Amino acid sequence: MSDVTGDLAAVSEAKGGSDAARIAEVKAWFTSQFESAGREVPNFEYTHRSITHLYNLATASQAKSQAASIVANDFRQKASEYRAQAARIREILESAGMAQDSLPSNVVSSAQVLANVANLLNIRDTELSSFLVAMGDISLRKTGVEEKRAKAQKESNVLLDYTRKAIQRLTYLKKILAQLEDDVAPCESQMENWKTNLEVMAVKEEQYIQQYKKYEMLLNRVGYTPKISHRELVEMAEHRKELEKMTKPVLDTLRSYQDLPPDKALAALAIEDKKRQFAAAEKYLEEVLQSALETSDE
Repeated sequence: MSDVTGDLAAVSEAKGGSDAARIAEVKAWFTSQFESAGREVPNFEYTHRSITHLYNLATASQAKSQAASIVANDFRQKASEYRAQAARIREILESAGMAQDSLPSNVVSSAQVLANVANLLNIRDTELSSFLVAMGDISLRKTGVEEKRAKAQKESNVLLDYTRKAIQRLTYLKKILAQLEDDVAPCESQMENWKTNLEVMAVKEEQYIQQYKKYEMLLNRVGYTPKISHRELVEMAEHRKELEKMTKPVLDTLRSYQDLPPDKALAALAIEDKKRQFAAAEKYLEEVLQSALETSDE
């Protein structure tokens, strides 16, 4: 106890007069609490924080102890009043010849049952009206409890229905999940196949693009334009056949000249004649092509 007092004194000197009053209250509270329990006050490390906490704890304990003391005094006073009232009622019953000892056992048992029922119904007298009011209150509370129970049962049925549906949905989803897991391997194989096909198609696409560019360059080189339609190509092909028919006799004549005896003068004349015929045929072919192109432009 001397160690505790020394520590409290040191704390009070460090913190000043405001903490001294708190330290004194804490000391008194500690002493009263431990002495009432028959024990000595233990040693503590007293700091400003611990003193503040212990002071708040002591204040709360004292307030609750005071409140408990007031309630206990009230109960003691009520008990003394009830004992005095019981003694007065006992005297009245004895003067009327209705003492408990003179009453039959069944009457005493009935009175005890009546008192127990009154205590159960929380009423202060045994009047019939009080019992009726208490029974009515119990009936109302019973009705309220039954209504709450019915509401809770209804909500429970709704929740049970939701739970059943949720279980069914969960079972269905698990089935779908298992089916999807079973389909993973075939789908992965099919995806690999598609991936391989896409790679092949990409290579083919590149080849076709190169071929397209090649053919486009070829068409540009020969003078093809998008304006030339299929019909015009057919007409040009027919003109070509006509020109071939026209040039065939000339070619036949040239082949026949190959059988002639070599004569430079005649050969030169024949060559000049064939050159004129070829020039005329080429001119005619150019005119036909030019007319076809002009027709396509229009």
